[in-house]
Amino acid sequence: MKISTSELLNELRNRTEGHLHFAEMLSLKTENDLNFRTSAESWSTLECLEHLNRYGDFYITEISRNISSANKSPQSYFKPGILGNYFAKSMLPKEKLNTMKTLKAMNPINSQLNKNVIDIFIKQQENLLELLQEAQYVDLEKAKTNISISKLIKLKLGDTFRFVIYHNARHIEQIKRILTD
Repeated sequence: MKISTSELLNELRNRTEGHLHFAEMLSLKTENDLNFRTSAESWSTLECLEHLNRYGDFYITEISRNISSANKSPQSYFKPGILGNYFAKSMLPKEKLNTMKTLKAMNPINSQLNKNVIDIFIKQQENLLELLQEAQYVDLEKAKTNISISKLIKLKLGDTFRFVIYHNARHIEQIKRILTD
């Protein structure tokens, strides 16, 4: 499967802009609403965002580092890697969200959180938009990034963007469900 690089970057930019606008809307809600949980084991809105912020801390730094050191030779098409494509697709929200285990360090349950979590998420989305802009000048296949779960595995930059942004989309869908309960 080959994807036009410009179409991929536009899709990811549109998703990220939507995530940014959604977060801005969340900042209008009360902390009480944002800390509401549907059950003792489930995450609140702020816990979902904190989880995304923790991943963002790793991946935005990793993406930025790799873009700045990448050869500036953009390609017209991006071909996802087998593993990267699997990871990215597994993050896309589905009708019935399947629960997944997260690393202990990435699990924010029972954290004391306030609206600052939203501000951090917004800043991360703005950073992602800047990185997506810079990425149009880079070969998304040749530039590789480390992943958070293993130093032994590297993903193509295009797959890393897809994974991070689809992961954000997944938890934004989770937040929408929390807020309608």
